[in-house]
Amino acid sequence: MTTLQKAFILLITLVGAAAAQSTSSYQPGDFQKSNPNYPLPNPFYFEGKIDWEKLGISQPTNAWEYAQHGMHLQDDMEDTAGAIADYQKSLSMNSLANGTCQIVTKATMVNGKLPSQLDPPPCMFTVRLRLAYLLRQSSPATAIGLFQEVLSIDPLRLGVNEMMGETYMIEASQAQNNAERQTAWQQAIAAFKAEIALSPVTPATTALTHDPANNAHAHWNLAQIYESMGRAADEMSELQAYLQATQWHGDVYPWRIAVARKKLDQMNGPQKSQRARTM
Repeated sequence: MTTLQKAFILLITLVGAAAAQSTSSYQPGDFQKSNPNYPLPNPFYFEGKIDWEKLGISQPTNAWEYAQHGMHLQDDMEDTAGAIADYQKSLSMNSLANGTCQIVTKATMVNGKLPSQLDPPPCMFTVRLRLAYLLRQSSPATAIGLFQEVLSIDPLRLGVNEMMGETYMIEASQAQNNAERQTAWQQAIAAFKAEIALSPVTPATTALTHDPANNAHAHWNLAQIYESMGRAADEMSELQAYLQATQWHGDVYPWRIAVARKKLDQMNGPQKSQRARTM
């Protein structure tokens, strides 16, 4: 037997032993038991999408099934109106207002195990998130309320504050007077800052990634709001942060990078803008 063959047999033996040990002792979630920041999984609702055909349901009968059917209509059938109707039906059966759902903040054991029933069931964030996104233009106030419910269910979920900020910007564009517009802009600013705060730039993250800024999209939107409000200094600060962020992460709308540089050229002069590009 060659040395290579012996090494291969030894490797197979070690892998088999490790697999046997893993299957006999490992329980899902064991590696997170000592992590105080990791919540136990919610056993009552699966929030992701399941292929509608695989569910084998002819007609939805509960909140979860209506949510799944709405996702099917939205994603697969491109039926936005039908999806909205299904999401609204789902929420009528999973509502804080009428007491048909509750916000679960921790897992409570019963005889050392998670209970199989919870009355009322947990509030679902996916159906609220999707419906809010679809209602942003037609009913921004309703969408904002739904986004706020999502944050009540999952305060650390990334992207929700940002979508809420964008919805406040839509609300500002539809405002009937300047007072309403100013209020909407202030609320948008608070939402975008809340989004940025969820992924803070700290000395530790900068030492690891050399990235001095985050969330280019939020900084870009803040710059647009400050421009509309006539707050030039704040606009420049956000444009600089935007360029810092895009240096590391890019932008799905790359034309905005050139626009930001041109604006800084006009506001600050070529030399200061050049420094902003290389920061």
